[in-house]
Amino acid sequence: QVRLVESGGGLVQAGGSLRLSCAASGPTSSTYVIGWFRQAPGKEREFVAVISREGILTEYADSVKGRFTISRDNAKNTVYLRMNSLKPEDTAVYYCAAETTWVIHTADYEYDYWGQGTQVTVSS
Repeated sequence: QVRLVESGGGLVQAGGSLRLSCAASGPTSSTYVIGWFRQAPGKEREFVAVISREGILTEYADSVKGRFTISRDNAKNTVYLRMNSLKPEDTAVYYCAAETTWVIHTADYEYDYWGQGTQVTVSS
């Protein structure tokens, strides 16, 4: 069983930056594909970014491309999401999730383990 804990959320003004962290614990937790998703009030959960097990492959939603960067430090069992140039529409609860395959996916149903989420609020 893999446990995921997100941190780093908060309140920031538009144009500001935040770095989210996803700390993984459990057996072979550093060898999972990790994705970030978000869910705004009244909206469905949506894909944000994903990173492969070795950190070589990444993929981003069009809405965050060029502003967000996903990275990982397997020695620390942690995946990061650096968010720059934040917009009010980025306001959501951000979740990290882990999947056990070798393929990076953007669909949330492909993921086996989820964290509890961290709130990001961007004021205009």
